Amino acid sequence: MDIFSYFTSDKVSYSEDEFEDAGEGTAISMMADAFEELSDLIKNGNKNDELRLKVFCDACSLVSVLFGSLGLAFKFAEMEYTSKVRDLADAAEIYGTLSRVIDCDVKTDTVKSAESLTRKLRRVRQGLDLIRELFQNFLSTDDYSLKEAASSAYKQVCAPYHTWAVRTAVSAGMCALPTRDQLLLNLNETDESVEIEMRRYIKASLPVIKYIDNLYTARGITLDW
Repeated sequence: MDIFSYFTSDKVSYSEDEFEDAGEGTAISMMADAFEELSDLIKNGNKNDELRLKVFCDACSLVSVLFGSLGLAFKFAEMEYTSKVRDLADAAEIYGTLSRVIDCDVKTDTVKSAESLTRKLRRVRQGLDLIRELFQNFLSTDDYSLKEAASSAYKQVCAPYHTWAVRTAVSAGMCALPTRDQLLLNLNETDESVEIEMRRYIKASLPVIKYIDNLYTARGITLDW
């Protein structure tokens, strides 16, 4: 599909059932809960413990709802992110852990091939970092619009690795971002509650992102792709 069609298509990339609440809480609070659990697993595990791929993907799937609430500007990111999380989840039974995914691609020299799971994991990691950076920008000041927060986050995290076509399409779509008030309404949050939940995700996602980065660097794989 042509990149610009992502911003004009009426097709919804996920169903309501797929992201139906599994319990009480808003979408963003459930996301924060899941990443706090991942963070605890990483912090409290010993050196021989490895993060299970299924547990990781279950948490990552909750982030898709946040991408969806950002509208057309992040529709491409949402669809790309969701498809890669799904591919990793489908492989969970075969590979078991995140490290096993990378080890298998290293062995076959396919780490950076177009359809490798290692590349897909790298892109999912960037999606998590994009949301973390967006949240930080969003909370930095009440005068910081969602467009400014999202634009800055995209330029920092994803733009260096995207083609000109993708960067151009994302830039054009930024005008369609909801306002701060609309985003809060979409997320069923208030100014006070959203700050709490965003800060929880910011704090909890950092150890997860660093864990993934370490899986690459420990195997001599650079992070500049």
